[in-house]
Amino acid sequence: MSKKQDNKKLKKYIKRFWIIFFTPIILVFLLFFSINIGLFGPMPSFEELENTRSNLASEVYSADSVLLGTYYIDNRTNINYDDLSPEVVNALLSAEDIRFHYHSGVDIRSVFRVLFRTIIAGQQSAGGGSTISQQLAKNLFPRQEDPSTLQIGIIKLKEWVTAIKLERNYTKEELIAMYLNTVDFGSHSFGIKAASNTYFNTTPDSLQTEEAALLIGMLKAPSWYHPVRNPDRAFSRRNVVLRQMARYNYIEPHEYDSLSTIDIDMSKFQIQDQHSGLATYLREYLRRELVEWSKNRYKPDGTQYDIYRDGLKIYTTIDSRKQKYAEEAVREHLGEYLQPLFFEHWEGFPNAPFGWDLSPAQIERNYMLSIRRSDRYINMRREGIPEDSIMKSFDKPVNMKVFSWDGDIDTVMTPMDSIKYYKHFLNAGLMAMDPHTGNVRAYVGGNDSRYFKFDHVTSIRRQVGSTFKPFLYTLAMQEGESPCTKVPNTPVTFRLEDGSKWTPKNATDAREGEMVTLKWGLANSVNTISAFLMKRYNPQAVINLIRRMGIESHIDPVPAIALGTPDLSVYEMTGAMSAYANKGFYIEPNFITHITDNNDNLIESFVPYQKEAMSEQTAYLMLELLKNVVDEGTGRRLRHRYEFENTIAGKTGTTQRNADGWFVGITPDLVTGIWVGCEDRGARFREMSLGQGANTALPVWAKFMKKVYEDDNLDISKDDFEKPAQPLSVEIDCSEYEQTEDFDDVFSPDIF
Repeated sequence: MSKKQDNKKLKKYIKRFWIIFFTPIILVFLLFFSINIGLFGPMPSFEELENTRSNLASEVYSADSVLLGTYYIDNRTNINYDDLSPEVVNALLSAEDIRFHYHSGVDIRSVFRVLFRTIIAGQQSAGGGSTISQQLAKNLFPRQEDPSTLQIGIIKLKEWVTAIKLERNYTKEELIAMYLNTVDFGSHSFGIKAASNTYFNTTPDSLQTEEAALLIGMLKAPSWYHPVRNPDRAFSRRNVVLRQMARYNYIEPHEYDSLSTIDIDMSKFQIQDQHSGLATYLREYLRRELVEWSKNRYKPDGTQYDIYRDGLKIYTTIDSRKQKYAEEAVREHLGEYLQPLFFEHWEGFPNAPFGWDLSPAQIERNYMLSIRRSDRYINMRREGIPEDSIMKSFDKPVNMKVFSWDGDIDTVMTPMDSIKYYKHFLNAGLMAMDPHTGNVRAYVGGNDSRYFKFDHVTSIRRQVGSTFKPFLYTLAMQEGESPCTKVPNTPVTFRLEDGSKWTPKNATDAREGEMVTLKWGLANSVNTISAFLMKRYNPQAVINLIRRMGIESHIDPVPAIALGTPDLSVYEMTGAMSAYANKGFYIEPNFITHITDNNDNLIESFVPYQKEAMSEQTAYLMLELLKNVVDEGTGRRLRHRYEFENTIAGKTGTTQRNADGWFVGITPDLVTGIWVGCEDRGARFREMSLGQGANTALPVWAKFMKKVYEDDNLDISKDDFEKPAQPLSVEIDCSEYEQTEDFDDVFSPDIF
């Protein structure tokens, strides 16, 4: 063969070699190019990579920067790399991607290890090939459901491309933070911040080594390695991560030996939902308000804000310490004293817990109303189940969990029995606010929002009884009277619109027929004195006053309101009474100071509405009257039983047949309104000594304020109320006061 032919043949072989060599490269290039331009399905755009987005939970914070709860579709809050404990990062790299800092999104060494050791050699323990960047790509841009084997291959390649793009757009530190923000840790916890709070009640920067290892270990399979449901598996998986950390010198061998023996402590585990944590009733109230608020608030892109997806930060006026003390006070008084007393009080009575004034037919109608309001009845009606079948289902025993103050009870009972069981429970509503700023510091809407849905602060109105009487006395002070003014303690009769007559009566005959001071009349909640004032000033004048004090509920202008027949809310009563401590100015109770977006940009600040309700002198005179209620009247057990020595103004209230107990306590820096009663008005104590506000509501205030005063970190004044800038025009020292009023002009026996 000639040399020319040999050269020709050699060139042919070389050409084939290069064709064989470059063809796969070109094919791979064309494959990835096709993937990149979307021929195999849509790929994330540059803008999407630059602005990766996931559903972010909105966070609700207290005034002292404690996270109260979240509103979410995915319970996720993003953090930055600087917010992470080094132990979290070290555990992540050890368990998931030790070469993370040495590749650009795809680790070729890991790919070949998977190919030869896992696929060809069948070594399942050889490890995976996905990098953190690839897993992030999968989390940010989820796969389609039920892909075929071919589709899985294409999806993997698309994730490679996306991972490389992510590496080009973000730093390694940013990618770690982004990854930990996107992963699911189970128990409604998306992202490391939510997981740290759920499992250990802490933040990502405070996680201990063993805690970080546990959470990172869960990423392999959150349900399988769940530390509550599967503690043994979680323990083993955590130690695998710790062993990896020791292998890569993130911890010393002796540290591994020590940490690997530590038991998993889940004592702080709590699923973060609307029923967990502090101020659950307030958070639900704010959720409804914020949904309405967001309908008229727009982001820079023109879309409405969404409290479930946009990661807003809602800063409330609540003080987490006062909130905690308020919830504890309700739990201690109702759970440890009042509720056991109520059960004992009604034990053995056939109509328990309904009063004797209710007929069997009325009680039956009451139960039927509760049945028709129940979720069981409503859902069965929607399904078209006949009425008789629905009613039979309420007499069939079922497994259920019911509330008790000692913890949830797993039991078997009929739905009808559960309705009767819950009829026996007393509930409470409490709101405490700063009278000078309107900031609400504590809010307890009920016993437990999981079982008792009604919010007894803002959603429910109940008869207020004698807590309404101070408004009548306010009119007298406004008209120039003194707390020392004397009036006749004699019956007053009103002629009603239907022609009938009504004469209010007192609970006792104390000082009946005598001239008594207004101070004594209010302190002892004397009905005839309230009737006297109502005759003098008329119902509409009272209503006009309380409108200026922020009460908006409908009230009929009838004489009976003198005894507290109106149905008002704890919110309204607390706000109105705060005007006395705020020198006569009503300030609307305020729950939110400001709202920011997830980048801490201010969206809106909130300033409460206020107006003058009465003169400064009138407000101060009313405080003098209400102080005497505590010193010598129906609230005096605050002195002799609970041993308070500081200045306190307040008013108790008890409604007809003891259905409602009230107390509003006023101090210079904090006004607190409390209601206690059953959700059903027909259920109540049979005896006033047990059902009166001084026994049901006042002790909650006492327990709450004891805790507040004992906390040195809370600056709550024990001083007296500040006197008006101008001298008083009336004498308030009754030993110096001389009655000069001509009562023939004030009081007339004519029927109203």
